[in-house]
Amino acid sequence: MTIKIIGSNDFGQVELVSLKENETLVIKHHSCSAKFSLYGGHVLAWQPKDEKPVFWLSDKATYRTGTAIRGGIPLCWPWFGPFVKGEQSAGNHGFARLQNWQIDEVIIEPDSVKLIIRWQGENMHSLWPAACSLRQEIVFGEKFSQTLFMTNLSEEDVEYTGALHSYFSVSDPKNVTIDNLIPAEFIDKVSGSHQLPQTLANCVGEIDRIYHCNKTMQIVDKKWQRIIEVSSTGCQQWVLWNPGKALADKMSDIHVNGEKEFVCLEAANTQWQTIPARSTVTIGQKIQILAG
Repeated sequence: MTIKIIGSNDFGQVELVSLKENETLVIKHHSCSAKFSLYGGHVLAWQPKDEKPVFWLSDKATYRTGTAIRGGIPLCWPWFGPFVKGEQSAGNHGFARLQNWQIDEVIIEPDSVKLIIRWQGENMHSLWPAACSLRQEIVFGEKFSQTLFMTNLSEEDVEYTGALHSYFSVSDPKNVTIDNLIPAEFIDKVSGSHQLPQTLANCVGEIDRIYHCNKTMQIVDKKWQRIIEVSSTGCQQWVLWNPGKALADKMSDIHVNGEKEFVCLEAANTQWQTIPARSTVTIGQKIQILAG
């Protein structure tokens, strides 16, 4: 393991920790601590001062080429879920989360640390061969923000689906409610049915729902007496997911009882969106902790 300081001042420090196939940015700031993996362009952790960790990360997460990291905020791009076109198909959630990203800039300010990172490629998959460039701007402080800039470098329009697949750390899904989901219609992917608004936004797995709603959400954890407020930009849906015990027990990268420690609430576009030729579009989210 090697550690290199890539930014430091009176407000904080950012270290680049290199270990085998993974390089991780470790952020130490007077307002928070955080970790970010350059593999996958992946937020691993964010913990504001005097708060519990906001994101959940599996004890069995793997950090090797070709394998997605379980927990934090994986990027689902340029497709969400499986991609099937004619007789061709591709695995879940695209290729952005399996790439090594580059650091553009690290800015340590009095109230936050801002990371700007980038990835560029083409012909990444036969179903999505377009030349493209991705840039993330992520701000860690008392509040958190993440913006994904998606640039189509080709001469023709392309389409994408995607999500910011946030794993939120909770005391237990049974203690959690998300009331602003209640009025929204949703697709239940477990049952394969379309559902009308419900009386309770249940967070106990197995649960996999696409809510047709983009309102600001509040994840209310009654036991921990905290509220995680999440708002999105450029996204049309929220995805609520927890595997439940039976499915989690079959997943090698979730530690025992890990499914009782998180709720995924994902800012998403699950229906195809257009990126015009030689143009850039964005999606993003903002997160803050409120008193419970």
